[in-house]
Amino acid sequence: MKRRLQQSWRNAAGAAILLFAVNSPAHADDHAWLDPALLAAAKPEGAATVYSSVNEEEELPQLQNFETVTGIKVDYIRGSDVSLMSRIGIEARAGKPGWDVVEIQAAESIPKKLRLAYTPPEAAHLMPGAIDPEKRWYGGYTVYHTPAYNTTKVKPDELPKSYEDFTKHPEWSGHVGIDFTDRDWLAAMFGYYGEEKGRALIASIVATVHPALYKGHLALARALGSGEYWLTLNNFVNLSINVKLAGMPVDYWVLDPVAVTYGQIAINAQAPHPNAAKLLLNYLLSAEAEQMRTKWGRIPTRLDVTSNPPGIFEQFSGHKQVRAALDPAQDAQWQKTFNELFKE
Repeated sequence: MKRRLQQSWRNAAGAAILLFAVNSPAHADDHAWLDPALLAAAKPEGAATVYSSVNEEEELPQLQNFETVTGIKVDYIRGSDVSLMSRIGIEARAGKPGWDVVEIQAAESIPKKLRLAYTPPEAAHLMPGAIDPEKRWYGGYTVYHTPAYNTTKVKPDELPKSYEDFTKHPEWSGHVGIDFTDRDWLAAMFGYYGEEKGRALIASIVATVHPALYKGHLALARALGSGEYWLTLNNFVNLSINVKLAGMPVDYWVLDPVAVTYGQIAINAQAPHPNAAKLLLNYLLSAEAEQMRTKWGRIPTRLDVTSNPPGIFEQFSGHKQVRAALDPAQDAQWQKTFNELFKE
């Protein structure tokens, strides 16, 4: 879906963010990310196109703020990681790239030659893990992978203390969900348990609770909140927080291993608007943008931005965190393995 960011706001929160942006003069002193030289180079380009898996409620206020401050229009095309990666591949083969910036969790699975190696100034404030060693993507938010539960369906003292404990709850059969693309989590599980034990464990969990495969992590989190599912075998912590902040009876708990990924932002190596793309990337990594994202439970990648709620990083301290980083070939192979294990 393509949207030019010139539309009325749908809720008071969005209007408040827009009012903040309109009343903020477009000077570098007021917006630390606003590089005057880069802005001058981007102005003649006039626009930028971002492909993003972030939902409209979160993404539109951020992009409107960028438009208001810079005067550069943004076309926002939303889709799942899979659909956007497919679109990028089709455009690349046709030699007609349509995107300037991509914001998905699987940016590192896009062929390297399509991603520009670039170091934006705001990257200096990011946590080390949120920076691609080759500078071809940067983390705009941190994603922890954990199970979650509906607090009206499952009591805290019933929660598994380990993934093995899922096999002790046949009464949950048909009440557990997982997104059908959770290959990052699966790779982390195998990395932690070893391939043989990991495969056997997942097979046993599937045989016991028969997880339903769901399309869309946010949709899954909302389905959990509505009571359609009692637990999710895995989901993104920021989305569990998102629906909890919305007043739904959802919470998460931490089991080892914790897969860690990032909302990855990359620039097209053949961007139609290269300078606008660089400026937009710098903005999306800024404290200004990350603070806006915390409103919806996104977890920062900057130490100078406080999580919402505070103390999220401390919750994961001491747990076994596994960085799930998949190149294009690995990504395809792990999805194949996931399909084999969860197909019933």
